[in-house]
Amino acid sequence: MMSKSRKYTLMTRFLNLVEKTGNKLPDPIILFFSLCIILALITAVVSQFDTHVKHPGTGDVITVKNILSHDGLVMFLNDAIKNFSTFPALGIVLAVMLGIGVAEKSGYFDTLMIHLVSIAPEKIILPVIIFIGMIGNVAGDAAPIVLPPLVAMIFMKLGYHPVAGLALAYASTLGGFAANIFIGMQDALVYAFTEPSAHLIDKNIKMNVAMNWYFIAASTFFLLPILWYVTKKIVIPHLGPYDASQYTQSMPLKKATLTSKETQAVHYANISFIGTLLLIALLALPENSWLRNEKTGSLIEDAPLMNGIGVILILVFVIPGLVYGFKAGTIQSSKDIGRMLTEAMASMGNFIVIVFFAAQLLAFLTWSNLGIFIAVKGAEALQHQNGVVLIIGLLTLSGLINLLIGSASAKWALLGPIFVPMFLLLGFHPAFTQMIYRVGDSVTNPITPMIPYLPLLLTYAQKYDKTMKLGTLISSLMPYTLFLAVFWTLFLLLWYFLGLPVGPGGPIYHN
Repeated sequence: MMSKSRKYTLMTRFLNLVEKTGNKLPDPIILFFSLCIILALITAVVSQFDTHVKHPGTGDVITVKNILSHDGLVMFLNDAIKNFSTFPALGIVLAVMLGIGVAEKSGYFDTLMIHLVSIAPEKIILPVIIFIGMIGNVAGDAAPIVLPPLVAMIFMKLGYHPVAGLALAYASTLGGFAANIFIGMQDALVYAFTEPSAHLIDKNIKMNVAMNWYFIAASTFFLLPILWYVTKKIVIPHLGPYDASQYTQSMPLKKATLTSKETQAVHYANISFIGTLLLIALLALPENSWLRNEKTGSLIEDAPLMNGIGVILILVFVIPGLVYGFKAGTIQSSKDIGRMLTEAMASMGNFIVIVFFAAQLLAFLTWSNLGIFIAVKGAEALQHQNGVVLIIGLLTLSGLINLLIGSASAKWALLGPIFVPMFLLLGFHPAFTQMIYRVGDSVTNPITPMIPYLPLLLTYAQKYDKTMKLGTLISSLMPYTLFLAVFWTLFLLLWYFLGLPVGPGGPIYHN
């Protein structure tokens, strides 16, 4: 008992240190504003020295230019608004959010998760919960909010400790953040920063939103038995039997049952969802399909299917969202649809502001040539390193930074302009570099205090155990992080050794 208490104390101290350090960091918006100023000052200093390198794309000899010079200030005034409005992939992110917003605000996502869990046979309930948690990422904020309290109640009925249910749902949703069988908002968000980062080196490189799909889909099924094992063999025995005297009704939780009207609505919505996917597949199959590249017949390279993936994703989510809303009564008129679309855009306000400053940061890196200078020098320093070392290095860095900055898009906006060009010069395609980051970012999600869902999860846990503290809760989540970090990394390395593409148009190497 003494050693167990000491472990909790050390864990609590570590998390308190991480939380204090993270809280001292400015808001991501202010962070990027500050980085723009710092970058300008760095160019003013570095430009005074001999900084010439050969541009890997054009072969021209370039030097670092001073942003605080006359030409630099003129560039900023002339291009600041254009940098923001033409930021690559900003449109596709906002467009996809329109579709997801309707599906979420209509109640379709919430009801779908409750429905799937409620109809699952008891023998396979754990795998079903894990699967729903991972694919629930496509539902945005719905999964980590709705699923944990629902699973906690199910665990009580099964005779398990309800906090084990909270931990499982939370770890499946956020630990498996980069695993999904569907292309969704997270793919669009990271792509928004990968594309301009790659263009620092090669403006002609081909990329698309779905370029990680093969790996994230395979990861969904690879991680499922791992998460099941951690839950069944470690977390449930660790928490032991539940003392019902600790249960309190002080906080109402999400209902676990559906009305007949909601059940019927989700049934029709599911049919429309599957029907939409089948229709797209049928339209794409013919050799002369208008969704293919007119010259090559490809469904990937410069094909309407990939070029229009944003519109397709809107339809895939809007159609079942509307069907559910009309059938369940959550949509009564066109005004309700307008409200849902508006609320969906309002939720992207923070992202839009971050993009404004991130766009200036990328523009500064491009105009000053500092981005290319860092990439070339970094690639030269790492060119003799083993690919495994590079992969584990970026993966570890991503996981550690995740303990201090919660926003996945903000972290990649910070790391992408450095590592995408650097890895590109080392021969790695941006799709693979992006995938390394996504895995590293996901594995520490269950334990980072910088994600706002963790305090919510603690509130849920205190409903079942009034004495529950953050350190105790984290001790139930830590095994998920450890197992994900080890086995998902091995899976990524196996994928790398096999040389398999991580998605359509997403090879390991860039020729």
